[in-house]
Amino acid sequence: MRILHLSDTHIGRVDGPDGRRVDAADSLRLLLGELRHLRDVDAVVVTGDLADDGSVEAYTTVRELIGGFARSLDAPVFYTTGNHDERSAFTKVLGSGHPDAVLDFPGAERAAVSTVGGWRLVTLDSLVPEKVYGRLGAGQLDWLRSVLSTPAELGTVVAFHHPPISLDISATQQVFGLRDPEGLAEVIRGSDVRVLLTGHFHLQLFGLLAAVPVWVTPGVVNRIDLTTAPGTERAVRGASASLVELGGATGPMFHTLHARDPRAHETVYELDEERTREVIARHG
Repeated sequence: MRILHLSDTHIGRVDGPDGRRVDAADSLRLLLGELRHLRDVDAVVVTGDLADDGSVEAYTTVRELIGGFARSLDAPVFYTTGNHDERSAFTKVLGSGHPDAVLDFPGAERAAVSTVGGWRLVTLDSLVPEKVYGRLGAGQLDWLRSVLSTPAELGTVVAFHHPPISLDISATQQVFGLRDPEGLAEVIRGSDVRVLLTGHFHLQLFGLLAAVPVWVTPGVVNRIDLTTAPGTERAVRGASASLVELGGATGPMFHTLHARDPRAHETVYELDEERTREVIARHG
């Protein structure tokens, strides 16, 4: 099973640079152009913050760009929500986020289940409206427990936006990740879940939750540079994605793919300690 994993496209209502001088649609087009030689991809998974403004127009652009690319691979696309997303607009354009789900979560959250080549693919909805951090909640966790009660043929992939792991050196990661990782750990412990795919942090990160591999793919719109001083944050240009390989003696394996941007590493924004504390106080 080979999954192309993207996240954090942050597309706006119209093309053009945003307030931080990044054209999100161009970043996505650049990355997809760089990935044109990929073959044997079984699924494309996009883990949230599809739209920066939650507009129908933004979701339509995401569907056209990523959907068109995926058709060239003959691969289905699966989308999840992120903290910048808006559920009603997401649903209007992308439905449950699955092209043909076999099971949908009965509540308002956009969670669903599909099967791809013997693998079960579950997307969850960690969006907390108007908050940067994420939460799955008791309803989704109970539903996930029910889904996992019957093992899939080859195993299960679970995808959502907010990572349940974080780095101690990042003040924002500590506050803005998944708020109920313990509940998720309890549900997946001993199950057939082979990997958790997430985004949100705009950098690649690997860890474990209940002995299950957790992969955080870097963002499409930009990436976070952790070489800054403690307590500060810097984002730089650079569109990236991941190739995830499951199964076999050495799986899962994760490989990061970087677009060849001639302006890569240019600073997009930089927050000093005071500004970082303000952001955490406002949104944490």
